[in-house]
Amino acid sequence: MAVNGILGIKLGMTQVFAEDGTAVPCTVLQAGPCVVVEKRTKTRDGYDAVQLGLVEFIKPQRVNKPMTGHFKKSGAAPMRFLREVRLEAEGETKIGDRVLADAFTPGEYVDVTGVSKGKGFQGGVKRWHFRGGDATHGSMFHRAPGSIGGSSFPSRIWPGQHGPGHMGHDRVTAKNLRVVKVDTDENLLLVRGAVPGPNGAYIVIKRSKKARKAS
Repeated sequence: MAVNGILGIKLGMTQVFAEDGTAVPCTVLQAGPCVVVEKRTKTRDGYDAVQLGLVEFIKPQRVNKPMTGHFKKSGAAPMRFLREVRLEAEGETKIGDRVLADAFTPGEYVDVTGVSKGKGFQGGVKRWHFRGGDATHGSMFHRAPGSIGGSSFPSRIWPGQHGPGHMGHDRVTAKNLRVVKVDTDENLLLVRGAVPGPNGAYIVIKRSKKARKAS
């Protein structure tokens, strides 16, 4: 299979023990099963890729008419989560092919993309780790942003200056996460480290472009 990635769901975190007894923090990911819903070709679309759909139950009435026709054309059942994934090389990938967790092997590195947890409206101390003022009595300057613009020059705040605002709920990619274990029976991947998003969030798993050497 020449597909470069797979779709999945973040299930939660756990730990596994290495041979020397070291505890390795891992995130459990449901990787697939996925089905190729549509194929992009270089002659027609300008690039080679496939549209993957994560196989899970969804009521037909929850799918609008355009997407119903899209699934009917490919002969696939309706799905909630669809994403395009590039092809690594020329292969016999066709519509209807299944992509499973066995596409990955322990020891290789992957990039996991998801939507981070939303934190709502936050101030500069939490959002950008501003130092804040003294915490002593009478300070009256505990979590204020402080001086963020000059008086004589530039007499304004520079564009892009950090300040309070909406925090989280951004598209984030955690890069170079080592695959610790692959469970082909349950379609599970255990990767070392944390993955963006809450438990139950949809994610995209791809082989790392700049994979570091295994340590």
